[in-house]
Amino acid sequence: MRLKCIKLAGFKSFVDPTTVNFPSNMAAVVGPNGCGKSNIIDAVRWVMGESSAKNLRGESMTDVIFNGSTSRKPVSQASIELVFDNSDGTLLGEYASYAEISIRRRVTRDSQNTYFLNGVKCRRRDITDIFLGTGLGPRSYSIIEQGMISKLIEAKPEDLRNFIEEAAGISKYKERRRETENRIRRTHENLARLTDLREELERQLERLHRQAQSAEKYQEYKAEERQLKAQLAALKWQSLNEQVGQREAVIGNQEVSFEALVAEQRNADASIERLRDGHHELSERFNLVQGRFYSVGGDIARVEQSIQHGQQRLRQLQDDLRDAERARQETESHLGHDSTLLATLGEELAQLEPEQELTTAAAEEAAAALEEAESAMHGWQEQWDGFTQHSAEPRRQAEVQQSRIQQLEQSLERLAERQRRLAEERQQLAADPQDAAILALAEQLALSELSLEELQAAEQLQVDGLEQLRGQLLQAGQAQQQAQGELQRLQGRLAALEALQQAALNPGKGTAEWLAAQQLNERPPLAAGLRVEAGWELAVETVLGADLQAVLLDDEQQLNSLDLQGFSQGDLRLALPARGGVRVPGSLLDKVEASVDLAPWLAQVKPVPSLEAALQQRHQLAPGASLISPDGYWVGRHFLRVRRAEVAESGVLARAQELERLHAEREELSARLADLDEQLQQLREAQRVQEQAREQQRRLLQDEARQQGELKAQLSAGQAKAEQLTLRRQRLDHELHELTEQRELEQEQLGESRLHLQDALDAMAVDTEQRERLLAARDGLRERLDRMRQEARQHKDHAHQLAVRLGSLKAQHDSTRQALERLQLQAERLHEKREQLNLNLEEGEAPLEELRMKLEELLDKRMAVEDELKLARLGLEDADRQLRDAEKRRTQAEQQGQLLRGQLEQQRLEWQALSVRRKALLDQLLDDGYELHGVLATLPSEASESAWSDELERLAARIQRLGPINLAAIDEYQQQSERKRYLDAQNADLVEALDTLENVIRKIDKETRNRFKETFDQINGGLQALFPKVFGGGNAYLELTGEDLLDTGVSIMARPPGKKNSTIHLLSGGEKALTALALVFAIFQLNPAPFCMLDEVDAPLDDANVGRYARLVKEMSATVQFIYITHNKIAMEMADQLMGVTMHEPGCSRLVAVDVEQALAMVEA
Repeated sequence: MRLKCIKLAGFKSFVDPTTVNFPSNMAAVVGPNGCGKSNIIDAVRWVMGESSAKNLRGESMTDVIFNGSTSRKPVSQASIELVFDNSDGTLLGEYASYAEISIRRRVTRDSQNTYFLNGVKCRRRDITDIFLGTGLGPRSYSIIEQGMISKLIEAKPEDLRNFIEEAAGISKYKERRRETENRIRRTHENLARLTDLREELERQLERLHRQAQSAEKYQEYKAEERQLKAQLAALKWQSLNEQVGQREAVIGNQEVSFEALVAEQRNADASIERLRDGHHELSERFNLVQGRFYSVGGDIARVEQSIQHGQQRLRQLQDDLRDAERARQETESHLGHDSTLLATLGEELAQLEPEQELTTAAAEEAAAALEEAESAMHGWQEQWDGFTQHSAEPRRQAEVQQSRIQQLEQSLERLAERQRRLAEERQQLAADPQDAAILALAEQLALSELSLEELQAAEQLQVDGLEQLRGQLLQAGQAQQQAQGELQRLQGRLAALEALQQAALNPGKGTAEWLAAQQLNERPPLAAGLRVEAGWELAVETVLGADLQAVLLDDEQQLNSLDLQGFSQGDLRLALPARGGVRVPGSLLDKVEASVDLAPWLAQVKPVPSLEAALQQRHQLAPGASLISPDGYWVGRHFLRVRRAEVAESGVLARAQELERLHAEREELSARLADLDEQLQQLREAQRVQEQAREQQRRLLQDEARQQGELKAQLSAGQAKAEQLTLRRQRLDHELHELTEQRELEQEQLGESRLHLQDALDAMAVDTEQRERLLAARDGLRERLDRMRQEARQHKDHAHQLAVRLGSLKAQHDSTRQALERLQLQAERLHEKREQLNLNLEEGEAPLEELRMKLEELLDKRMAVEDELKLARLGLEDADRQLRDAEKRRTQAEQQGQLLRGQLEQQRLEWQALSVRRKALLDQLLDDGYELHGVLATLPSEASESAWSDELERLAARIQRLGPINLAAIDEYQQQSERKRYLDAQNADLVEALDTLENVIRKIDKETRNRFKETFDQINGGLQALFPKVFGGGNAYLELTGEDLLDTGVSIMARPPGKKNSTIHLLSGGEKALTALALVFAIFQLNPAPFCMLDEVDAPLDDANVGRYARLVKEMSATVQFIYITHNKIAMEMADQLMGVTMHEPGCSRLVAVDVEQALAMVEA
């Protein structure tokens, strides 16, 4: 597996999406300091799961997001993606079949980190687990950054061991062991807590078991008591139900009898009314028949008179005067008789009419008196009904109050017993021995708090001093970091300038080889030691040109000894200048200070301020003379030269001067940094002393706080117990007070109930007297009503008789008056007839046959009317007799109904009282949750109220002997038992899990020891083989600092050739770097990681050691992919691919890739 490419976007200085491809196993990243080269390594470390912002050269994880520049705005997120080529199947498991593995991490401004594996969101642990044992990771040996070499070589034995563990692939075992140890620790903690819970639970279960047994017995007794009470109530209900049934039967029979009497009374009233109506109709009929009788009698008399008159007229046709006179006399006789009769009847009518008015008035008065008597009787009935209802309420109240008095007396007995028990318990709790202990603990706690406050104040002083030291240390560290940054910047600048200077002064491959063959490669060039006035560097470079690279020779003998025939390729320049050159006034030599004589090059060259001045003065030049301007225009009489070389080839003199200046600054900064290091060491030592003192003070404070916590716990326990006792006493006092109040209230209620009972009894006595008064009033009213009815009937009958008699007399009077009028009219007619007869004597006999027939009809009619009148008189007498009989029957029915109604009301009152008691028993059963018929079904046949009452008393005595009962103990015991079983199962599971985890630890330890020992031996062998190769001799080896392979440290023992150092710390910086590289490469040979990233690890090495380092890396690149950052030319040359990182704009990095082979081919072409 190898790293294929890195995709950066918004990460640190890489604001634009940038893809860094790695097609070969040797890739070098170059560029000036501060351009963002190390950000590439930070990106790899970050995407692999680095969680420390400090290791990424930041203060927080959001610092990796591009924060903007002078020309760019900040971005909202940073994203890094690594693409691995897994075609060789290095990764195992579920990712073995993937040819490419993509790992991406993204972070936003709100610190939201997201990981993606092959485009699928995952956890950070998923990514770290993939690379366990491969040598890759955020802090593995595959990434060697700046300062890592020194950290590696100077690391503690325990830290150095981590690299060997990673190489051995046991980091995953170590991670598993750490997880297993955490699980074991948590399991032990859980087991300890579980053991405490189980022990406490066992103690609670013993107590709850006893309470639960008592509670179960109590529930059993209470259930039996409730059952017995329900059965007793059912027995009482059954007895009351029988009594109610008997009362209902009696009431039903009496109601039937009463309804029969009421029906009979109503029938009698209806019969009376019907008879009265019939009597009235018969009276009217009798009057009508009598009037018709008198009317028929008058008609008969008239017809008879007409017949007689006709007969007389017929018999006395001849004697008209005599017959007429006789007829007139007879008529006058009848007129006299009728006048007498009419006068007699008028007198009789005059006598009867006042009597009739008096009789009618008396009848009306009797009817009014009768109506008043009936109203009085109805009022008495309403009064009686109200009295009945009112008298029932005191009786019901009396029964209720008797039952309430019985209940209150029983409740008072129970309250007295409860008050006695509470008073005994209150007396037992009166003395409290805990008060003295609590006071002593409170005093100790106060002293402990004072001591704790003093310790806290002392610790605060130490903390303040430590914070001040930390501030000073921070300032010194910041100053050191700033100085180191400036030093690194200077070193980078020096390295870059030196690289450019070397590139500019490089004589070429052929020339370099010839100079090396002639042992002139160490000779300084002409440009060495030149000091040029500022601004004239380009002019001097233009004049000297390529001679700046000329190698200085000591003398001509050295020149003659050179094998110039062996020089076959390149540009060779040699110089033999005299030492201590002279100055020529007015020439370019005035602008130059050198240790050699430059007159042959610069004496004939005069400086001018500009090209225009040179062109003007060139005609005045002497032979061999020329002019030069500061901007590099070299003008002679017959030539003009301008040299514009590339940056790497130009500015040699200025660069050299800048290098000297930078070297001076570096020395100054190094001295300043040494002072800061010394100051930091002093501050750190002071901080260490202060922290030790603070730690000691903190331990004292913790001990005091622990003691105070124990005192508080004891005090809290004592106070809690005292509070419980106080609360119990308060509850007992409160309960006793409530019981006293309840007793007083119930005694008051008992007195009120007795008063209500006496009031009800008094009301019942008053009701008895009132009932007797009402019955006496009823008898008087009934007697008066009967008398009024009899008087009303008598007055009505007399008025009726008078009315009949008066009607008959009026009829006779009217008929007599009519007859008299007819007779008068007849007399007039007879007079006229006499005159007519006198005039008509000669007329024939008058028709008498018609009058005879009419007379016969009238006689028959009078006989029929007489029969009707007789029958009407008989019917009227029968109606009077029947009416009197009906009124007698109604009076008897009323008397019997009143008697039966009183008996019915008494029965109803008794039935209502029994029904109320029966319903109260039924409601009590329902409230207790029993169904009446179910209880009755369970009753034995021999059950009785007395036996059940005795059994209830015996059961109450057994319940009383049980004492205080905790009914919640049953459920609590079941719950706690279930919890105990669950905790026992949990305990067994934890013990089993603990055994399993310990077995896993033993297996991991065994595998770790074996792998570590094997890997240690192999790495040690590799180090012993590589060390002589890197140093050209000497030896080095690894040494274990302990005996246990699980936690022993590893130290490095190195002896470079010609030295006898006993420890790595005595080596120089370069030797330490080479030793560290030898160790890293030995690890790589054993367990080669897919790639290795090196960040300027060659910085402390000289060219010879860089060459060795480069050759070693080149050899290992056959199996390991190397990506390294360097400023060294030799290291650059060994790369197959160069990637330049530049800042094309401030704060923004850009990547420029160059293939070295293509570049060389282009150069050679």
